[in-house]
Amino acid sequence: RRHSEVPFTIKYIVMDPGYAKPNRELIEQNLKTLGIDAEIFESDIFDVTTRVGGSPCYLCARMRRGFLYNRAQELGCNKIALGHHFNDVIETTMIGMLYGSQLQAMLPKLHSRNFEGMELIRPLYLVREKDIAAWARYNELAFVRCACSVTDSESEDFGSKRAEVKDLLAQLRKVNPQVDINIFRSAENVNLETIIGYRK
Repeated sequence: RRHSEVPFTIKYIVMDPGYAKPNRELIEQNLKTLGIDAEIFESDIFDVTTRVGGSPCYLCARMRRGFLYNRAQELGCNKIALGHHFNDVIETTMIGMLYGSQLQAMLPKLHSRNFEGMELIRPLYLVREKDIAAWARYNELAFVRCACSVTDSESEDFGSKRAEVKDLLAQLRKVNPQVDINIFRSAENVNLETIIGYRK
């Protein structure tokens, strides 16, 4: 907003899904460091998803987004901006292919099907993860990982498919430094005559 030529208003919200006290304090400290006045509101998402059993990550992500949409709508907002970056886009595309049996990209913006008049935007869509990490170091920020009881109680990446794909891409980059941008551009260069089937 500080640098945009297009005027808009913005409200910062943070949804606390049940963070441990040190994680909540870290988020509050980051907001203070950046001079951001954000509303923090609570939910019981961590409690709900851990009771489900199995891998709760998908349900947690869906519920978190629903809570954020709902609160944004209550505040009179028409867009919700999430922090997905370029590497998230690449990794999500690969996860869909390798584990979801689908060719599907992550879009920079989309209209919500469940919250009328709301649009999801991803302003960091083309920003590389390493650049965000460098910016965080420059500003002396520490990020909270997922921070749920599953990730806190298990190994560093607890069998995460995203971690597997991240490692795979790191290996591929050693052979082909263009692998990320090639995956990204493949979503813009689809030849339907060679696709066995597709759905709109």
